[in-house]
Amino acid sequence: MSVLGIDQITYGTDDLLLARRFFQDWGLSLASESADELVFECLNGCRVIVAAMDKPGLPTAIEEGPTLREVVWGVETEADLGRYADAIRNDPGFMDVVVDGARRIGCTDPNGLAVRLQVTRKHAVPEVRSAQMNTWSDRPRVNAPAPVYERATPIEVGHVVFFVADVKAVEAFYASRLGFVSSDRYPNRGAFMRCAPKGGHHDLFLLQLPTGKRGINHVAFTVRDIHEVFGGGLHFSRCGWETQLGPGRHPVSSAYFWYFKNPAGGLIEYYADEDELTADWQPRDFEPGPTVFAEWAVDGGLDGHTRRQRGAEAGGKFLTEKK
Repeated sequence: MSVLGIDQITYGTDDLLLARRFFQDWGLSLASESADELVFECLNGCRVIVAAMDKPGLPTAIEEGPTLREVVWGVETEADLGRYADAIRNDPGFMDVVVDGARRIGCTDPNGLAVRLQVTRKHAVPEVRSAQMNTWSDRPRVNAPAPVYERATPIEVGHVVFFVADVKAVEAFYASRLGFVSSDRYPNRGAFMRCAPKGGHHDLFLLQLPTGKRGINHVAFTVRDIHEVFGGGLHFSRCGWETQLGPGRHPVSSAYFWYFKNPAGGLIEYYADEDELTADWQPRDFEPGPTVFAEWAVDGGLDGHTRRQRGAEAGGKFLTEKK
């Protein structure tokens, strides 16, 4: 029994019209909309809900302004759901309800976030094809160019990152109640956690700041490969959205990234090529710092039109041509 991953997230926003354009530009499909709620889907059915901040029933925010209000994790079976219900039954905010005809359980984590579980509604995406990488020792891509993407179509919400007031308490909650496993740590500062012993480097990252701030840092969307990170980021840049940092590469998880500012709260990330871990993995300790966060990164992003760093001149047909 283990959590499979993120099934759904919910934002609370003060500008639904702006959020509609933002998430459609990001590459999500609009599944439905009403006066106070937008429902988007990734390729595998993972949902992103954006609701008006004053919508009745919206979980309480852990910070002021637009932010992430709820994370729904998927499990495999109804029996799994029952066992998790027993595990969290005595936690604050416990709930056991029916949503859209299916059972959903939940509680409030030690950071104040609404945590929910349901039998997963995600589905396989057999048509997804990722680029094969030719290296010195392994050259699987033969007589075929690597892909070039005009935009991204995210597969799913891959992980969420929160600022927490007490990283040890929140890490212990996800480990003891939901069976999450620690991947790596910033001792007393941060915890990278995955849903199960076998899986991607992290589904959840908890970061404690000296100020004790609580809130969303970012939501990360999985794309096929590094080429889609670039293609998606360039398209999003052409749409006029502002880069926070990237493209770049994380040395801790090995993933390539590109972060943008999100009007619905925090940051939003395209990422690909994270490490795959098993039960044999031993968590490492890192001292947080710029070179630990990013092996390399482009400050300000790339311009979607010139395909170069913002502000860089792009004259000439070839780089070898001289003015």
